[in-house]
Amino acid sequence: MTEPVLILTMKWGTVYGAEDVNRLYRQVARHLSRPHRFICFTDDARGIDPDVEALPLPELGLPPGHGDTRWRKLALFRRDLGGFTGMTALFLDLDLVVVNDLSPFFDLPGKFLIIRDDDLFRAKPLRKINPARDRFLHSVGNSSVFRYEVGAHSYILDAYLADPGAATAGYEISQQFQSAQLAAHGHLQYWPKGWCVSFKNDCVPRGLRSYLRDPSLPAGARIVLFAGAPKMEDVFAGRGHKWYRRIGNIDWLRAAWQG
Repeated sequence: MTEPVLILTMKWGTVYGAEDVNRLYRQVARHLSRPHRFICFTDDARGIDPDVEALPLPELGLPPGHGDTRWRKLALFRRDLGGFTGMTALFLDLDLVVVNDLSPFFDLPGKFLIIRDDDLFRAKPLRKINPARDRFLHSVGNSSVFRYEVGAHSYILDAYLADPGAATAGYEISQQFQSAQLAAHGHLQYWPKGWCVSFKNDCVPRGLRSYLRDPSLPAGARIVLFAGAPKMEDVFAGRGHKWYRRIGNIDWLRAAWQG
């Protein structure tokens, strides 16, 4: 029998609730036929579907005097995460919608695969004023969707814990730090462009054309993300964030979101 793969997600605080976890669970169940376990690391398991394996949030292991837990996702790189060491895991944020078969995310060769963050945004020509920073930002992986072997990339967490203050001072967000560590070890690889798409930039017609056509799913897309604004909750409330961006009919997205 094929060993099950892991689907991991995290929920803490009050921004997302149990129903967000349950929706993602249903989306994955609909789009992943191979054996898998759905794991949610959380500080509050109330209301989560009993078929979801709700586990305590993994400890970051910050040294005494460091209480900054904004980079909590780096705890996913613990050597002993949940007792799953050596297993293949696909991490999914809660604020996304699975719209197509997830199997290719496990079939693609590579030690660590992640979204190239730039693939979710339109070109930023002014960034080229600083070529070194432009090159770095173009390399950064968006940690909303990544696949890895649990325990195999503990050097990311080790590097952070060696000097958390320097890490947060030198990098704006944890995915920049994570990407730099992966690149230094030769492990930074990206999903094919178009598998993970931005709702705003890839689904909604640009500018005033959004008043003429409704949003649509690009061919080959497997996951829809809400990078930047509007956020997922805004989209489902019909708010486009800008006056010139009409959301229009998104019945196809709403049906996928409900699972």
